[in-house]
Amino acid sequence: MMDINDLINQVSSWLKGTGPNSDIVISSRIRLARNVSKTPFPHWAKKNDAEQVVVAAKAAFERTRELKDAAFLRMDDLDNIDKQFLVERHLMSNEHAARPSQKALSITSLEDVAIMVNEEDHLRIQVMESGFDLDKTWEVINSIDDQISGFLPYAFSREWGYLTACPTNTGTAMRGSVMLHLPALVMTRQINRVLEAIAKLSFTTRGLYGEGTQASGNFFQISNQVSMGQREEEMLGNIKGVIRQIIEQEEKARELLFSEHREMLEDRIWRSYGTLKNAHIITSGETVELLSMLRLGADVGLVKNIERGLINELFILTQPAHLQKLENKKLSANERDVKRAQIIRERLTQQS
Repeated sequence: MMDINDLINQVSSWLKGTGPNSDIVISSRIRLARNVSKTPFPHWAKKNDAEQVVVAAKAAFERTRELKDAAFLRMDDLDNIDKQFLVERHLMSNEHAARPSQKALSITSLEDVAIMVNEEDHLRIQVMESGFDLDKTWEVINSIDDQISGFLPYAFSREWGYLTACPTNTGTAMRGSVMLHLPALVMTRQINRVLEAIAKLSFTTRGLYGEGTQASGNFFQISNQVSMGQREEEMLGNIKGVIRQIIEQEEKARELLFSEHREMLEDRIWRSYGTLKNAHIITSGETVELLSMLRLGADVGLVKNIERGLINELFILTQPAHLQKLENKKLSANERDVKRAQIIRERLTQQS
């Protein structure tokens, strides 16, 4: 069975830079919140109740087709670096890492499916796909959800739908989200207008690491806020419609930059590439901003020798816990900045 240390040597399937509109859309994700019937929700559960959920979930996952090869990790068994490593890979939340008692995480070998056990709800089922592909994402998660429900009876009300710890999730208990790279909208100062418009349509915007994080590196996670009153397919249709409009706005902004500010754009992209390829010390924040410009350069065809998938991987591989997993020891902030620069130089040199 897969071990957590195996993950450091592979690229998550959702980071490969493939799929529809992958020049703008990093990934598509759907999350379902589910609770076991007649069992106290995690925040109210006693230790024994929570442990029973972990045991029952593990048994159900072992009988679920898509989870046959999945690792089942107990949070109590992981050190702080391992837990932060999983957060950096978008496989679980900070909250799940912060209070590890009677909690678990199931991860498939491709990292396209991750299920948190006893986070805010008993189960948080997540499926991710590369590019703009919510249809495939829904197909996979719907199959997994159906199978698990055959082994674990869900808390469900005919009137309210799936019952959840937070009332805002009640109903379908579904969140569809898309990670977008929108540098041109930021550079042309149109991003606030776009985000304000989608907020009026009951969509929320978060940063690279989800709830509680700010947008950095021109990355924006956009997801639905309302999970009640519509079927899942209708909700996904609304999300897809909004995302298509944002993609169109970003494409127009890129065309504007090329036609009216080409020299400025090329200068920023090549300066970013030069810094990344030659720096010997670089911070996490600077790395994200420079990689964003390099990715734009690759996506619009200015930088021809760097694959999109490599740039996506570097966004994750250069995070603090990943650097320490690679070195197999704790690193100071300065040591991480040195190691980060070394990895970027080596990876970019290999492809150029």
